[in-house]
Amino acid sequence: METLSIILFTDLIEKVCVIFVMAYLLTRLKYFTEVLDGKLTIKNQIILILIFGGISIYGSYSGVDIFGAIANVRDLGPMVAGLVGGPIVGLGAGLIGGLHRMTMDGFTSIPCSLSTILAGLFAGIIYLANRKRFIGIWGAVLFSILFETFHMILVLIIASPYAQALQVVESLYIPMILANAVGMFIFAFMITNLIKERKTKRERDKLSAQLERRKKELEIAKQIQESFLPHTIPFIENYDLAASSIPAQEVGGDFYDFIPISKEQTGLTIGDVSGKGIPAALFMAFSRTLLRAKACRNPGVGRMIESVNNFINEEPHSNMFVTLFYSILDSSHNKLTFVNAGHNPPLLLRNENEEILRLSTGGVVLGAMKGLKMAEKTIDLCPGDLLVLYTDGVTEAINRQEDQFGEERLIKIIMDNQDLSSDDLKNLIIDQVYDFASGTPQADDITLMVLRRML
Repeated sequence: METLSIILFTDLIEKVCVIFVMAYLLTRLKYFTEVLDGKLTIKNQIILILIFGGISIYGSYSGVDIFGAIANVRDLGPMVAGLVGGPIVGLGAGLIGGLHRMTMDGFTSIPCSLSTILAGLFAGIIYLANRKRFIGIWGAVLFSILFETFHMILVLIIASPYAQALQVVESLYIPMILANAVGMFIFAFMITNLIKERKTKRERDKLSAQLERRKKELEIAKQIQESFLPHTIPFIENYDLAASSIPAQEVGGDFYDFIPISKEQTGLTIGDVSGKGIPAALFMAFSRTLLRAKACRNPGVGRMIESVNNFINEEPHSNMFVTLFYSILDSSHNKLTFVNAGHNPPLLLRNENEEILRLSTGGVVLGAMKGLKMAEKTIDLCPGDLLVLYTDGVTEAINRQEDQFGEERLIKIIMDNQDLSSDDLKNLIIDQVYDFASGTPQADDITLMVLRRML
Protein backbone atom coordinates (compact mmCIF):
# COMPACT_ATOMS: atom_id res chain seq x y z
CA MET A 1 0.00 0.00 0.00
CA GLU A 2 2.88 2.36 0.80
CA THR A 3 4.50 1.69 -2.59
CA LEU A 4 1.17 2.36 -4.27
CA SER A 5 0.83 5.71 -2.52
CA ILE A 6 4.31 6.77 -3.65
CA ILE A 7 3.50 5.81 -7.24
CA LEU A 8 0.25 7.73 -7.09
CA PHE A 9 1.88 10.80 -5.59
CA THR A 10 4.65 10.81 -8.21
CA ASP A 11 2.18 10.41 -11.04
CA LEU A 12 -0.04 13.19 -9.74
CA ILE A 13 2.88 15.59 -9.29
CA GLU A 14 3.78 14.97 -12.92
CA LYS A 15 0.26 16.03 -13.87
CA VAL A 16 0.59 19.09 -11.68
CA CYS A 17 3.59 20.18 -13.75
CA VAL A 18 1.27 20.39 -16.72
CA ILE A 19 -1.07 22.49 -14.61
CA PHE A 20 1.90 24.77 -13.86
CA VAL A 21 2.09 25.64 -17.56
CA MET A 22 -1.68 26.08 -17.67
CA ALA A 23 -1.56 28.38 -14.68
CA TYR A 24 1.14 30.54 -16.23
CA LEU A 25 -0.69 30.92 -19.54
CA LEU A 26 -4.04 31.50 -17.85
CA THR A 27 -2.81 34.25 -15.54
CA ARG A 28 -1.52 36.16 -18.59
CA LEU A 29 -4.95 36.34 -20.23
CA LYS A 30 -6.57 39.78 -20.18
CA TYR A 31 -9.86 38.22 -19.06
CA PHE A 32 -8.14 36.80 -15.99
CA THR A 33 -6.53 40.12 -15.07
CA GLU A 34 -9.87 41.89 -15.60
CA VAL A 35 -11.47 39.58 -13.03
CA LEU A 36 -8.56 40.12 -10.64
CA ASP A 37 -9.17 43.87 -10.92
CA GLY A 38 -12.81 43.31 -9.97
CA LYS A 39 -14.09 44.07 -13.48
CA LEU A 40 -16.55 41.18 -13.73
CA THR A 41 -18.47 41.04 -17.01
CA ILE A 42 -20.67 38.35 -18.53
CA LYS A 43 -18.04 37.73 -21.19
CA ASN A 44 -15.00 37.28 -18.95
CA GLN A 45 -16.98 35.18 -16.45
CA ILE A 46 -18.15 32.81 -19.19
CA ILE A 47 -14.62 32.55 -20.57
CA LEU A 48 -13.17 31.73 -17.14
CA ILE A 49 -15.95 29.22 -16.44
CA LEU A 50 -15.09 27.40 -19.64
CA ILE A 51 -11.33 27.55 -19.02
CA PHE A 52 -11.47 26.38 -15.41
CA GLY A 53 -14.12 23.83 -16.32
CA GLY A 54 -11.70 22.51 -18.92
CA ILE A 55 -8.95 22.36 -16.29
CA SER A 56 -11.31 20.35 -14.08
CA ILE A 57 -11.97 17.89 -16.92
CA TYR A 58 -8.24 17.61 -17.49
CA GLY A 59 -7.87 16.88 -13.80
CA SER A 60 -10.18 13.90 -14.22
CA TYR A 61 -8.44 12.54 -17.31
CA SER A 62 -5.04 12.97 -15.75
CA GLY A 63 -6.05 11.00 -12.67
CA VAL A 64 -5.06 7.47 -11.68
CA ASP A 65 -7.62 4.70 -11.17
CA ILE A 66 -7.42 2.98 -7.77
CA PHE A 67 -9.95 0.30 -6.95
CA GLY A 68 -12.50 1.97 -9.23
CA ALA A 69 -11.85 5.52 -7.92
CA ILE A 70 -9.82 8.27 -9.58
CA ALA A 71 -7.02 10.02 -7.70
CA ASN A 72 -6.94 13.43 -9.35
CA VAL A 73 -6.81 17.22 -9.20
CA ARG A 74 -10.28 17.69 -10.67
CA ASP A 75 -11.41 20.01 -7.82
CA LEU A 76 -8.47 22.34 -8.41
CA GLY A 77 -9.98 24.21 -11.36
CA PRO A 78 -13.30 25.07 -9.64
CA MET A 79 -11.49 26.00 -6.39
CA VAL A 80 -9.19 28.46 -8.15
CA ALA A 81 -12.11 29.79 -10.23
CA GLY A 82 -14.15 30.51 -7.12
CA LEU A 83 -11.28 32.07 -5.18
CA VAL A 84 -10.55 34.42 -8.08
CA GLY A 85 -13.92 35.08 -9.72
CA GLY A 86 -16.52 34.43 -7.06
CA PRO A 87 -19.36 31.91 -6.68
CA ILE A 88 -20.77 32.20 -10.23
CA VAL A 89 -17.42 31.46 -11.89
CA GLY A 90 -16.56 28.79 -9.31
CA LEU A 91 -19.95 27.07 -9.52
CA GLY A 92 -19.94 27.22 -13.32
CA ALA A 93 -16.52 25.58 -13.54
CA GLY A 94 -17.57 23.04 -10.87
CA LEU A 95 -20.70 22.08 -12.82
CA ILE A 96 -18.65 21.44 -15.95
CA GLY A 97 -16.12 19.30 -14.08
CA GLY A 98 -18.79 17.59 -11.95
CA LEU A 99 -21.09 16.70 -14.84
CA HIS A 100 -18.15 15.34 -16.76
CA ARG A 101 -17.19 13.21 -13.76
CA MET A 102 -20.70 11.70 -13.75
CA THR A 103 -20.12 10.37 -17.27
CA MET A 104 -17.09 8.41 -16.06
CA ASP A 105 -19.20 6.17 -13.80
CA GLY A 106 -17.60 4.37 -10.87
CA PHE A 107 -19.03 3.81 -7.42
CA THR A 108 -17.62 7.18 -6.23
CA SER A 109 -19.02 9.19 -9.16
CA ILE A 110 -21.79 10.86 -7.13
CA PRO A 111 -19.69 12.07 -4.14
CA CYS A 112 -16.82 13.06 -6.44
CA SER A 113 -19.13 14.98 -8.80
CA LEU A 114 -20.82 16.69 -5.87
CA SER A 115 -17.42 17.56 -4.40
CA THR A 116 -16.30 19.24 -7.62
CA ILE A 117 -19.45 21.35 -7.77
CA LEU A 118 -19.20 22.33 -4.11
CA ALA A 119 -15.48 23.14 -4.52
CA GLY A 120 -16.27 26.07 -6.81
CA LEU A 121 -19.25 27.19 -4.72
CA PHE A 122 -17.40 27.16 -1.38
CA ALA A 123 -14.39 28.91 -2.93
CA GLY A 124 -16.70 31.61 -4.30
CA ILE A 125 -18.24 32.13 -0.85
CA ILE A 126 -14.74 32.58 0.60
CA TYR A 127 -14.03 35.13 -2.16
CA LEU A 128 -17.12 37.13 -1.13
CA ALA A 129 -16.30 36.80 2.58
CA ASN A 130 -12.84 38.22 1.85
CA ARG A 131 -14.39 41.32 0.24
CA LYS A 132 -13.92 40.04 -3.30
CA ARG A 133 -10.18 39.64 -2.88
CA PHE A 134 -7.94 36.64 -3.33
CA ILE A 135 -7.11 35.09 0.06
CA GLY A 136 -3.41 34.66 -0.60
CA ILE A 137 -1.11 31.70 -1.04
CA TRP A 138 -1.37 29.99 2.32
CA GLY A 139 -5.05 30.71 2.71
CA ALA A 140 -5.71 29.08 -0.66
CA VAL A 141 -3.51 26.07 0.14
CA LEU A 142 -5.23 25.57 3.51
CA PHE A 143 -8.62 25.77 1.81
CA SER A 144 -7.59 23.08 -0.70
CA ILE A 145 -6.40 20.78 2.11
CA LEU A 146 -9.60 21.24 4.11
CA PHE A 147 -11.80 20.81 1.08
CA GLU A 148 -10.09 17.62 -0.09
CA THR A 149 -10.56 16.31 3.43
CA PHE A 150 -14.25 17.17 3.04
CA HIS A 151 -14.16 15.37 -0.33
CA MET A 152 -12.90 12.21 1.32
CA ILE A 153 -15.64 12.47 3.98
CA LEU A 154 -18.28 12.73 1.26
CA VAL A 155 -16.93 9.57 -0.32
CA LEU A 156 -17.18 7.74 2.99
CA ILE A 157 -20.74 9.01 3.56
CA ILE A 158 -22.20 8.52 0.10
CA ALA A 159 -20.17 5.83 -1.69
CA SER A 160 -21.19 2.21 -1.29
CA PRO A 161 -20.08 -0.37 -0.29
CA TYR A 162 -18.48 1.40 2.70
CA ALA A 163 -15.58 -1.07 3.00
CA GLN A 164 -14.49 -0.36 -0.54
CA ALA A 165 -14.98 3.39 -0.03
CA LEU A 166 -12.82 3.25 3.09
CA GLN A 167 -10.11 1.39 1.16
CA VAL A 168 -10.19 4.04 -1.56
CA VAL A 169 -9.99 6.88 0.94
CA GLU A 170 -7.08 5.29 2.77
CA SER A 171 -5.22 4.94 -0.54
CA LEU A 172 -6.07 8.33 -2.01
CA TYR A 173 -6.25 10.67 0.98
CA ILE A 174 -2.57 11.66 1.11
CA PRO A 175 -1.99 11.76 -2.71
CA MET A 176 -5.18 13.76 -3.28
CA ILE A 177 -4.40 16.21 -0.47
CA LEU A 178 -0.78 16.75 -1.55
CA ALA A 179 -1.50 16.94 -5.28
CA ASN A 180 -4.30 19.50 -4.89
CA ALA A 181 -2.28 21.46 -2.31
CA VAL A 182 0.72 21.61 -4.64
CA GLY A 183 -1.49 22.56 -7.58
CA MET A 184 -3.19 25.26 -5.51
CA PHE A 185 0.19 26.55 -4.33
CA ILE A 186 1.31 26.91 -7.94
CA PHE A 187 -1.84 28.78 -8.94
CA ALA A 188 -1.89 30.90 -5.78
CA PHE A 189 1.79 31.79 -6.14
CA MET A 190 1.29 33.00 -9.70
CA ILE A 191 -1.92 34.83 -8.84
CA THR A 192 -0.33 36.57 -5.86
CA ASN A 193 2.67 37.60 -7.94
CA LEU A 194 0.35 38.88 -10.65
CA ILE A 195 -1.60 40.90 -8.09
CA LYS A 196 1.66 42.37 -6.77
CA GLU A 197 2.86 43.11 -10.31
CA ARG A 198 -0.37 44.88 -11.17
CA LYS A 199 -0.36 46.79 -7.89
CA THR A 200 3.24 47.83 -8.51
CA LYS A 201 2.38 48.85 -12.06
CA ARG A 202 -0.58 50.92 -10.85
CA GLU A 203 1.58 52.60 -8.22
CA ARG A 204 4.32 53.18 -10.78
CA ASP A 205 1.83 54.62 -13.28
CA LYS A 206 0.30 56.77 -10.55
CA LEU A 207 3.74 58.00 -9.47
CA SER A 208 4.69 58.62 -13.09
CA ALA A 209 1.49 60.63 -13.61
CA GLN A 210 2.15 62.58 -10.42
CA LEU A 211 5.72 63.30 -11.48
CA GLU A 212 4.57 64.36 -14.94
CA ARG A 213 1.89 66.58 -13.43
CA ARG A 214 4.43 67.98 -10.99
CA LYS A 215 6.84 68.62 -13.84
CA LYS A 216 4.18 70.51 -15.77
CA GLU A 217 3.25 72.48 -12.65
CA LEU A 218 6.88 73.45 -12.13
CA GLU A 219 7.18 74.49 -15.76
CA ILE A 220 4.06 76.64 -15.40
CA ALA A 221 5.35 78.10 -12.12
CA LYS A 222 8.68 78.89 -13.76
CA GLN A 223 6.93 80.56 -16.69
CA ILE A 224 4.78 82.61 -14.31
CA GLN A 225 7.81 83.65 -12.30
CA GLU A 226 9.89 84.55 -15.35
CA SER A 227 7.04 86.47 -16.97
CA PHE A 228 6.74 88.76 -13.94
CA LEU A 229 10.44 89.50 -13.56
CA PRO A 230 11.88 92.59 -15.30
CA HIS A 231 13.33 91.86 -18.72
CA THR A 232 15.59 94.89 -18.78
CA ILE A 233 17.72 96.79 -16.30
CA PRO A 234 16.80 100.49 -16.10
CA PHE A 235 19.45 103.12 -16.61
CA ILE A 236 20.02 105.21 -13.50
CA GLU A 237 22.49 108.03 -13.91
CA ASN A 238 25.67 107.61 -11.83
CA TYR A 239 24.64 104.12 -10.76
CA ASP A 240 25.58 100.63 -11.90
CA LEU A 241 22.70 98.16 -11.42
CA ALA A 242 22.40 94.40 -12.03
CA ALA A 243 19.95 91.70 -10.97
CA SER A 244 18.88 88.14 -11.76
CA SER A 245 16.86 85.28 -10.32
CA ILE A 246 17.57 81.60 -10.81
CA PRO A 247 14.56 79.41 -9.95
CA ALA A 248 15.11 76.18 -8.06
CA GLN A 249 13.88 72.81 -9.30
CA GLU A 250 10.80 73.33 -7.12
CA VAL A 251 10.16 76.90 -8.09
CA GLY A 252 9.83 79.23 -5.14
CA GLY A 253 8.43 82.74 -5.03
CA ASP A 254 11.48 84.98 -5.32
CA PHE A 255 11.11 88.21 -7.23
CA TYR A 256 12.76 91.56 -7.76
CA ASP A 257 11.57 94.68 -9.51
CA PHE A 258 12.45 98.17 -10.66
CA ILE A 259 9.53 100.54 -10.30
CA PRO A 260 9.68 103.96 -11.98
CA ILE A 261 8.37 106.53 -9.49
CA SER A 262 9.61 109.72 -11.12
CA LYS A 263 12.46 110.84 -13.31
CA GLU A 264 14.86 110.88 -10.35
CA GLN A 265 13.24 108.18 -8.21
CA THR A 266 13.24 104.42 -8.83
CA GLY A 267 11.72 101.77 -6.60
CA LEU A 268 14.10 98.89 -5.96
CA THR A 269 12.56 95.81 -4.37
CA ILE A 270 13.34 92.19 -3.67
CA GLY A 271 11.04 89.65 -2.06
CA ASP A 272 10.51 86.01 -1.25
CA VAL A 273 7.08 84.37 -1.08
CA SER A 274 6.59 81.38 1.22
CA GLY A 275 5.93 78.00 -0.40
CA LYS A 276 6.82 76.37 -3.70
CA GLY A 277 5.36 75.70 -7.11
CA ILE A 278 2.33 77.30 -8.73
CA PRO A 279 0.78 78.69 -5.51
CA ALA A 280 4.01 80.53 -4.66
CA ALA A 281 4.42 81.76 -8.24
CA LEU A 282 0.85 83.07 -8.33
CA PHE A 283 1.18 84.75 -4.95
CA MET A 284 4.47 86.26 -6.10
CA ALA A 285 2.73 87.63 -9.21
CA PHE A 286 -0.08 89.00 -7.04
CA SER A 287 2.32 90.64 -4.58
CA ARG A 288 4.50 92.14 -7.28
CA THR A 289 1.49 93.53 -9.20
CA LEU A 290 -0.02 94.95 -6.03
CA LEU A 291 3.30 96.54 -5.05
CA ARG A 292 3.64 98.18 -8.46
CA ALA A 293 0.08 99.47 -8.42
CA LYS A 294 0.48 100.99 -4.94
CA ALA A 295 3.97 102.39 -5.60
CA CYS A 296 2.95 104.27 -8.71
CA ARG A 297 0.22 106.13 -6.78
CA ASN A 298 2.20 106.63 -3.58
CA PRO A 299 5.81 107.84 -3.63
CA GLY A 300 6.17 107.14 0.08
CA VAL A 301 7.70 103.96 1.50
CA GLY A 302 6.47 103.03 4.96
CA ARG A 303 2.79 103.91 4.54
CA MET A 304 2.72 102.37 1.07
CA ILE A 305 4.00 99.01 2.39
CA GLU A 306 1.45 99.20 5.22
CA SER A 307 -1.25 99.57 2.58
CA VAL A 308 0.11 96.61 0.63
CA ASN A 309 0.13 94.48 3.78
CA ASN A 310 -3.47 95.41 4.64
CA PHE A 311 -4.63 94.55 1.14
CA ILE A 312 -2.83 91.19 1.21
CA ASN A 313 -4.51 90.33 4.50
CA GLU A 314 -7.94 91.09 3.04
CA GLU A 315 -7.48 88.44 0.34
CA PRO A 316 -7.58 84.65 0.97
CA HIS A 317 -4.10 83.35 0.25
CA SER A 318 -3.83 80.02 2.12
CA ASN A 319 -1.71 81.43 4.95
CA MET A 320 1.03 82.52 2.55
CA PHE A 321 3.25 85.48 3.32
CA VAL A 322 6.05 87.40 1.69
CA THR A 323 9.30 88.85 3.01
CA LEU A 324 10.05 92.11 1.28
CA PHE A 325 12.71 94.80 1.06
CA TYR A 326 11.35 97.87 -0.66
CA SER A 327 13.30 101.04 -1.26
CA ILE A 328 13.21 104.21 -3.30
CA LEU A 329 16.47 105.42 -4.77
CA ASP A 330 16.60 109.18 -5.26
CA SER A 331 19.46 109.48 -7.75
CA SER A 332 19.43 113.26 -7.70
CA HIS A 333 20.11 113.43 -3.96
CA ASN A 334 21.82 110.02 -3.67
CA LYS A 335 19.50 108.87 -0.92
CA LEU A 336 17.90 105.47 -0.35
CA THR A 337 14.68 105.31 1.68
CA PHE A 338 13.66 101.80 2.59
CA VAL A 339 11.45 99.42 4.56
CA ASN A 340 12.46 95.87 5.44
CA ALA A 341 9.47 93.56 6.05
CA GLY A 342 11.15 90.48 7.49
CA HIS A 343 13.58 90.07 4.59
CA ASN A 344 17.27 89.20 4.70
CA PRO A 345 18.95 92.57 5.42
CA PRO A 346 20.71 93.83 2.28
CA LEU A 347 24.43 94.44 2.76
CA LEU A 348 25.83 97.92 2.17
CA LEU A 349 29.60 98.16 1.82
CA ARG A 350 30.82 101.67 2.54
CA ASN A 351 33.65 102.61 0.19
CA GLU A 352 35.18 105.10 2.59
CA ASN A 353 35.95 102.75 5.50
CA GLU A 354 34.89 99.30 4.12
CA GLU A 355 32.25 99.02 6.82
CA ILE A 356 29.34 96.61 6.23
CA LEU A 357 25.87 97.89 7.15
CA ARG A 358 22.81 95.65 7.32
CA LEU A 359 19.70 97.44 6.13
CA SER A 360 16.96 96.41 8.54
CA THR A 361 13.97 98.24 9.98
CA GLY A 362 12.55 95.50 12.20
CA GLY A 363 9.49 95.00 10.03
CA VAL A 364 7.29 91.86 10.04
CA VAL A 365 6.58 89.76 6.95
CA LEU A 366 3.68 90.91 4.82
CA GLY A 367 0.56 88.81 5.21
CA ALA A 368 1.19 87.96 8.85
CA MET A 369 -1.53 90.30 10.18
CA LYS A 370 -3.45 93.38 9.26
CA GLY A 371 -2.62 96.83 10.63
CA LEU A 372 1.15 96.45 10.92
CA LYS A 373 3.16 99.67 11.22
CA MET A 374 6.23 99.87 9.02
CA ALA A 375 9.17 102.01 10.05
CA GLU A 376 11.23 103.49 7.25
CA LYS A 377 14.83 104.65 7.17
CA THR A 378 16.86 106.84 4.85
CA ILE A 379 20.59 106.58 4.19
CA ASP A 380 23.01 108.47 1.99
CA LEU A 381 24.82 106.61 -0.80
CA CYS A 382 28.36 107.88 -1.19
CA PRO A 383 30.61 107.44 -4.23
CA GLY A 384 31.82 103.83 -4.48
CA ASP A 385 29.26 102.44 -2.03
CA LEU A 386 28.08 98.96 -2.93
CA LEU A 387 24.65 97.53 -2.04
CA VAL A 388 23.82 93.81 -2.36
CA LEU A 389 20.22 92.64 -2.02
CA TYR A 390 19.62 88.90 -1.87
CA THR A 391 17.17 86.18 -0.85
CA ASP A 392 17.77 83.27 1.50
CA GLY A 393 18.47 80.98 -1.47
CA VAL A 394 21.96 82.50 -1.39
CA THR A 395 22.88 82.27 2.29
CA GLU A 396 20.94 79.07 3.00
CA ALA A 397 22.40 77.06 0.12
CA ILE A 398 23.62 73.73 1.55
CA ASN A 399 26.62 71.62 0.58
CA ARG A 400 27.08 67.85 0.94
CA GLN A 401 28.13 68.27 4.57
CA GLU A 402 24.85 70.15 5.17
CA ASP A 403 26.72 73.36 5.94
CA GLN A 404 25.06 76.61 4.85
CA PHE A 405 26.74 79.12 2.58
CA GLY A 406 26.02 81.78 5.19
CA GLU A 407 26.22 85.53 5.38
CA GLU A 408 29.94 85.57 6.30
CA ARG A 409 30.96 83.95 2.99
CA LEU A 410 28.78 86.41 1.12
CA ILE A 411 30.34 89.38 2.92
CA LYS A 412 33.85 88.08 2.19
CA ILE A 413 33.08 87.75 -1.53
CA ILE A 414 31.71 91.30 -1.59
CA MET A 415 34.69 92.78 0.23
CA ASP A 416 37.28 90.83 -1.78
CA ASN A 417 35.70 91.78 -5.11
CA GLN A 418 34.28 95.25 -4.50
CA ASP A 419 36.04 96.65 -7.56
CA LEU A 420 34.07 94.45 -9.95
CA SER A 421 31.13 95.79 -11.89
CA SER A 422 27.69 95.09 -10.47
CA ASP A 423 26.97 92.46 -13.09
CA ASP A 424 30.32 90.71 -12.63
CA LEU A 425 29.95 90.70 -8.84
CA LYS A 426 26.43 89.30 -9.13
CA ASN A 427 27.63 86.51 -11.41
CA LEU A 428 30.60 85.76 -9.16
CA ILE A 429 28.36 85.37 -6.12
CA ILE A 430 26.07 83.00 -8.02
CA ASP A 431 29.07 80.96 -9.21
CA GLN A 432 30.45 80.76 -5.68
CA VAL A 433 27.09 79.57 -4.34
CA TYR A 434 26.92 76.89 -7.03
CA ASP A 435 30.50 75.77 -6.34
CA PHE A 436 29.76 75.58 -2.62
CA ALA A 437 26.60 73.52 -3.10
CA SER A 438 28.03 71.35 -5.87
CA GLY A 439 26.51 67.88 -5.84
CA THR A 440 23.34 68.91 -4.02
CA PRO A 441 20.06 69.98 -5.62
CA GLN A 442 19.20 73.67 -5.57
CA ALA A 443 16.63 73.85 -2.77
CA ASP A 444 15.50 77.44 -3.23
CA ASP A 445 15.49 80.25 -5.74
CA ILE A 446 18.68 82.31 -5.89
CA THR A 447 17.91 86.00 -6.39
CA LEU A 448 20.40 88.88 -6.32
CA MET A 449 20.41 92.61 -6.97
CA VAL A 450 23.62 94.64 -6.89
CA LEU A 451 23.71 98.44 -6.89
CA ARG A 452 26.85 100.57 -6.96
CA ARG A 453 27.14 104.33 -6.86
CA MET A 454 29.76 105.28 -9.38
CA LEU A 455 32.80 107.31 -8.30
